[in-house]
Amino acid sequence: MQTFSGLSRPVSVFRHPVFLRILLIVLGLLISVWLAGRLGEQRAWQERSIEGQGQLQLYQQTLHTLVERFRSVPALLALDKDVRSLLRSPEDQHLRQSLNERLARLNQAAGSSVLYLIDRHGDTLAASNWDEASSFVGHNYAFRPYFQDALQDVWGRYFAVGVTTGVPGYFLSHAIEQDGVVTGVLVVKLELEDLQRDWLGQPGTFLVTADDQVVILSNRPAWRFRHLEPLAAEQRVQLIDARKYAEQTLQAMISEPLRRIDTFSEVRRVAGPEGLRDYFWQRLGPNQEGWTLHLLQEPNVVMGKVQGYRLSAAGLWMTLAFLVLFLIQRRRNQHLLQSRRTELERLVVERTAELRKAQDELVQAAKLAALGQMSAALAHELNQPLTAMRMQLGSLRLLQRSGREEQVQEVLTHFDSLLQRMAGLTSHLKVFARESPGGLRERLSLAHVLDQALQLLAPRLRTAQVLVDNQVDVEAWVLGDAIRLEQVLVNLLDNALDATAHQPHPELRIRSRRTGEIWQLSVSDNGGGIAAEHLQRLFDPFFTTKPVGEGLGLGLAISYGIVRDLGGSLGAATSDDGAVFTLTLPAADTEHHSSQRGHRDGSSHLHRR
Repeated sequence: MQTFSGLSRPVSVFRHPVFLRILLIVLGLLISVWLAGRLGEQRAWQERSIEGQGQLQLYQQTLHTLVERFRSVPALLALDKDVRSLLRSPEDQHLRQSLNERLARLNQAAGSSVLYLIDRHGDTLAASNWDEASSFVGHNYAFRPYFQDALQDVWGRYFAVGVTTGVPGYFLSHAIEQDGVVTGVLVVKLELEDLQRDWLGQPGTFLVTADDQVVILSNRPAWRFRHLEPLAAEQRVQLIDARKYAEQTLQAMISEPLRRIDTFSEVRRVAGPEGLRDYFWQRLGPNQEGWTLHLLQEPNVVMGKVQGYRLSAAGLWMTLAFLVLFLIQRRRNQHLLQSRRTELERLVVERTAELRKAQDELVQAAKLAALGQMSAALAHELNQPLTAMRMQLGSLRLLQRSGREEQVQEVLTHFDSLLQRMAGLTSHLKVFARESPGGLRERLSLAHVLDQALQLLAPRLRTAQVLVDNQVDVEAWVLGDAIRLEQVLVNLLDNALDATAHQPHPELRIRSRRTGEIWQLSVSDNGGGIAAEHLQRLFDPFFTTKPVGEGLGLGLAISYGIVRDLGGSLGAATSDDGAVFTLTLPAADTEHHSSQRGHRDGSSHLHRR
């Protein structure tokens, strides 16, 4: 216990918050390193297990390929007429010598070790090594299992150490039947010493055990002829009777399991030729020959990866610990910032509302400005029917006095059409000038909104003699705000008319196309195009290429904002003879509204306005 001055009671160091945090960090570090080591070791063993199984499968395939090359050799030679003749006449020395020489040639061509013929009593009548000191001719092999199996089951196969040559080999045999009686056995011996020498440089210790668990092949010669499991007395007698391992001394290889990795992999402590050591032991088999393949590797092959896992866990834990400390410190400061943050959020909300209101007012102002620019043409559009009506009023009085009722009705009908024309124009002007809040989304016909915009610009189009090529699909249904979308189209068309004002044959081309879930509407003109240096700034507020006094540079900026709020986009490019503005909007369902039926036929409309 330690007493701090100025305090009325002692304070334990172990209860100090800083000490407790350090203690927790150290404990967490130790636990994370231990868990990471266990996890890293498990994964490293699994990876080595997969690699080892692949290596064993390659070894197994090599052995299988070698055996399969010679499996049919004794069966084919059993059909040879000379072989059958010698079995019928074993005393024919000329035939025996001829067959000896022929077997020697066949053995050399096939690449086997020895080919030899045994009669039904087990005596060797002819062999490919007839002229060697270790010749099989004259020896009796009736005790060999491959001979006995061939007599009983036609086929036989067996691994053994040669009693004549002392060289281990794999024997494949096939019985020879004549008139339903087995008269002999043809045998091919494969010596696997060359294959074993090819394995010497391979990593780890590779073992091949027969069905009696005795090592018959290995890339480490000192491991051969050791049995992995204890041999029963009866089993030892059978091996001695068959002279399977000839004069070789079989030694026991004692081992104990330490840890199981999976079904075919484990860590074992082995008393082998190199002393008592731990190995990562893997098995594969038995294969068709009854052999089991083993691969022994040093366990330290995984320690590097385990160390890497531990270091990674330590780094991750320390990072997490410092992050937690940082969050704790940050939380302490939060109450100091909370009031300011609340105030700031309130100001942001108010400012956002003000900006939204200002944007709506700016959109409305731009709309009214567009109406102001069109006021002269619209006044002329209204003045024309008024003048016509005034001129025809005098004629109407004369016709009424003369009692010509039919002509009076015609004049009145004409009056009615002129009044409908004026009423439609003024009604649309009222709708267009109406202030609409942003954020509205409705299903509308792109072709209908375009027609409304063209109606507003009809006086100017007729005055300028502009050729309008309108090919907007009647099925173009989009989501948007009709009034604001009409304002965008009026702005794009008005800009196109300004661009073609000095062209001898002004022309506007309007196209639509559906791409996936969006509709595209392009407005192009033959006004000469947009300069490359102006394309990047075209939608910036207050940027304009018009002379001073003819524009503020807000039309395209406002249009860009409207289209963006509607979930679409607005872009510009230069074509061969003019500018192209492309408008995209989300597509809606392609149903026909009854109010829009018959409005357009979807075909190309090419006319003078």
